[in-house]
Amino acid sequence: MTGEDSAFAVLGVLSDPLRRRLYRHVAAAPGEVGRDAAAEAVGVSRSLAAFHLDKLVEAGLLAVSFRRLSGRTGPGSGRPAKMYRRAEGEHTVSVPPRSYDAAGRLLAEVVENAGLDQALQSAARAAGEADPDAAAGDLVEVLRARGYQPFWDGETLRLRNCPFHALAEEFPALICGMNLALLQGLASGQWAPAMDPCPGGCCVALSKKNSH
Repeated sequence: MTGEDSAFAVLGVLSDPLRRRLYRHVAAAPGEVGRDAAAEAVGVSRSLAAFHLDKLVEAGLLAVSFRRLSGRTGPGSGRPAKMYRRAEGEHTVSVPPRSYDAAGRLLAEVVENAGLDQALQSAARAAGEADPDAAAGDLVEVLRARGYQPFWDGETLRLRNCPFHALAEEFPALICGMNLALLQGLASGQWAPAMDPCPGGCCVALSKKNSH
């Protein structure tokens, strides 16, 4: 199966509305999700949720692990529960195929080699400040719409997903600096973005500024 065929197969799996809801719930969760919790979140039976969750695993969209939720071990502790989390990797579809990722890598390499980090950060911050949705709406929803998958960790707003993951893996200092500047621009004066990586997610976290 070609890369394009594989991407189309993923689209086919996600054509089912229930599977999309289950995928979004698991992908946005800060930790692993069990069948009971997933079923309750989308309002279906455990068996129906299990069927669709396993279809998402078969498509490579979710990954699985097993653990005992009670924390007990040994005889009488029960069978380990099947737990789901977002799978690593990316799936993109373009018809006809495009190579924006290749262009992004070339541009990042040129910027890094030319030492234009500060110029990139200034442009990213300005783009965030000029974003009309950020100025008019709820920052959490703005971040969710941009693919960051925000979630609350106590008083800290963490970001489960990095929209620039592939480039950040190859050019971490450049892309993470750009991302921080973009989020500083998007955030209102009430928020303080800072480098505070979420395991498996974004390098930036946000906290509310002290108004006193």
